[in-house]
Amino acid sequence: MQTLSSLLQAIPSPDSAAMLSAQKHIDGLLKPPGSLGRLESLAVQLAGMPGLKGVPHVGGKAMLVMCADHGVWDEGVAVSPKVVTAIQAANMTRGTTGVCVLAAQAGAKVHVIDVGIDADLIPGVVNMRVARGCGNIAEGPAMSRSQAEELLLEVIRYIRELADEGVTLFGVGELGMANTTPAAAIVSVLTGSDAEDVVGIGANLPLSRVGNKVAVVRRAIAVNQPDPSDGIDVLAKVGGFDLVGMAGVMLGAASCGLPVLLDGFLSYSAALAACRIAPEIKPYLIPSHFSAEKGARTALAHLELEPYLNMGMRLGEGSGAALAMPIVEAACAMYSNMGHLAASNIVLPDGKEA
Repeated sequence: MQTLSSLLQAIPSPDSAAMLSAQKHIDGLLKPPGSLGRLESLAVQLAGMPGLKGVPHVGGKAMLVMCADHGVWDEGVAVSPKVVTAIQAANMTRGTTGVCVLAAQAGAKVHVIDVGIDADLIPGVVNMRVARGCGNIAEGPAMSRSQAEELLLEVIRYIRELADEGVTLFGVGELGMANTTPAAAIVSVLTGSDAEDVVGIGANLPLSRVGNKVAVVRRAIAVNQPDPSDGIDVLAKVGGFDLVGMAGVMLGAASCGLPVLLDGFLSYSAALAACRIAPEIKPYLIPSHFSAEKGARTALAHLELEPYLNMGMRLGEGSGAALAMPIVEAACAMYSNMGHLAASNIVLPDGKEA
């Protein structure tokens, strides 16, 4: 049985030779070199992923939505009742939520995963529940380190099973009332930013209550003293089960040498922690959209990632990741289906015949 340590150590490096070959191939396609901009660099990034064996392509697509409740909800940092987590998880099994509609449009299967919903088990939801909600980070840790490590390992194994079944493109999402509070705490710790600079309104928190949310984040960090050099410590102390689950998806996809699409602010925070756990995953991360949540720019700057879309979205659930899946497929289509300059006898600007 593979351990968390062995799986993390086995994350492959990108294939630089395949990337050089891909760039040469793309430069010879029927277009001015570089004219398809970031679509070209995305194809090169995909070509370097060992799980795709040097050719950008998309097989099966999976959206992983990690669902959990948070003890910090009790601190008045969210307007939605906690029961909404369970209600929306059930709605996801019916395919009626935002991410389900967008994932269906993209041809992706949505995996709704209960990692800590504070309710009875929901039919049709994958059961990876650690507990009925995590601890209140304003008073103590969200979970123990062993719980975080065990959940990471379980999610990584699940992702690897999906890869064995033919999934080559993963997307991450989350569901959990009050979860922007632990996400902001993670971003604050891992970027060295003050809470006030990264705490936003989440799901329409009134501006008059944002000050309390900032104070809660500061208190959570002061109470728990998470170690910024230790991603698991940060997730366990000021995170949540859904955030750990998302980090697990990223680590799992990278361990297979396969791409994973980030969603918005929640996924940025999980990515910061996952990169602290295993910096080798960075080349496998594809940012989908620029979240409208405050703190998004700070998190993305530290991840050194530039999203492909800016739609003013802040729904969460993985909606942005699902929306960006066709962009990944477009990069693959460009790579595989365009004609070549040489075959058309087109002369390049330097006077050399292609």
